[in-house]
This record gives sequence, C-alpha cells and structure tokens, in this order.
Amino acid sequence: MRDLQSEKDLRNIPLKKVGIKNLKWPVTVMNKYDEVQHTVAEMELSVDLPHDVRGVHMSRFVEAVKEMKGLSLGDIETMLENLRQRLEAKVAHCRIDFDYFIKRKAPVTEIPSLYDVRCSFDCEKGEDFKFVMGIVVPVSTLCPCSKEISDYGAHNQRATIHINVEVDRDIWIEDIVRIAEESASTPIFSLLKRPDEKWITERAYMNPKFVEDAARDVAIRLENYQGVKWYSVHVESQESIHNHNAFAYTEKKVEI
Repeated sequence: MRDLQSEKDLRNIPLKKVGIKNLKWPVTVMNKYDEVQHTVAEMELSVDLPHDVRGVHMSRFVEAVKEMKGLSLGDIETMLENLRQRLEAKVAHCRIDFDYFIKRKAPVTEIPSLYDVRCSFDCEKGEDFKFVMGIVVPVSTLCPCSKEISDYGAHNQRATIHINVEVDRDIWIEDIVRIAEESASTPIFSLLKRPDEKWITERAYMNPKFVEDAARDVAIRLENYQGVKWYSVHVESQESIHNHNAFAYTEKKVEI
C-alpha cells in the first residue's frame, strides 16, 4: 500500500507542529493523599515535521496515548519520547486539559463536598523535557478601598487565579491550589450551611485583597516553593459593582 505521508515534499517548508487536537481520553491522576482520581482529558499532541517530508502518521499519536499509564512527569515524558522515536521527530509536544476535583470540608460545620479546578499540562520533549502545569482556581476577594470608605460593609466578588508553573519534579495540584486560596480573601466551597457562610463573610471582611495584592502574594509563595523554575500569575476579579473586570499579572524573570 502506498505510504503517502512518507513521500518527499519539494516545497522546502518545515512545519513546527503537526498533530491532532480535541482528543477526549479517560485518564487517572494521583492526588496528594495517594488516592487515584479518574477524569476525562482533552489532548493536543504534535511533532515537528522536516521540510522534505510530506506528512505524519496521525494514528501513532493515539497509539502513544493508549500506552500512557498516568499523568505524572515520568509518564508524559515517556509518551513524548515514544512519539519522537516513532515519528522520527526532533521535538514532540502535548497539551492536556482536565478537570480535577478536590475534597473540601466546610469551615465550621465541616460538611465534606467536592469542587473542581481546571488543570493543564503543557509539555515538550526534545533534547530536554519541559513541563508547565496550569491551574485555574476560583476564589473570593473583598475590596480594601470599599471597606475603608464605607461606614459598614464592603463589596466582594468571585475572582479567578490563573497560575502556570514550570517544574523539574512532580508537584501536587493541591499545593498550588492552596497557594492561590491563601492569597485571596477567602476560598470558595460547594456546600455551605449558614454558620459556614457567616465565617466566610467575616473572614473576607477581615482579609480584604486587591487583585494586585493577590497576584503579589501568590508570587511570593511560588518563589519559596521548591521545584518551581518559572511561574506566571494572572488574577482576574469579576467586579460586582463595575461593568468591567479588574486584573493583575506577573511572572518570574528568567535569568540569562
């Protein structure tokens, strides 16, 4: 049978990425407490293509995913190296997006429930292996200015903290979520009773944060987290009294 993908291409244009995307796949993730969590990931996989090769065999991407055991750094690096070898590429990439569920007890009644954060692994395997974890954490913030100028009360709102970290070892999603929540006015919960709502309302009032405050506090905590080589932090507040959102962004400077 004629192998069209392996034919010579005479247009002399290399392609940086060729592959598949929007691949839904069941995966398992180990949490911080040695428990296995089952979830569904959406994947994008690609390799570079030399200027003189017409195409890649797309089925080999799915074959590589089938053989992947889990979502640890080692599992993903092995999968990407397999892609490099099978497709005779210099560099292999993958992006894996999935929902991750965290067990959380209400602050006063301690009723347990689950809530989800959105996670991504953005990875590249060439001569070296690069692993960037992304996590989007929903939190609550209360405006310090509103508290300062008001006789009583202050406006608060839902906010999201987007954290990306390049790491050189396995780190726990729960730890990055904790860093985000400790940098906000309060965390959020799926299940609350009235004593819990009272606690959250009062805690937020005693712990007001601008988006600038939250972004800086996350950065300080990431600076002290072992294994983090680089990070970026984006905090966005879904303002409750304005018709626009507020945001702040920072990232770690890479020393050359």
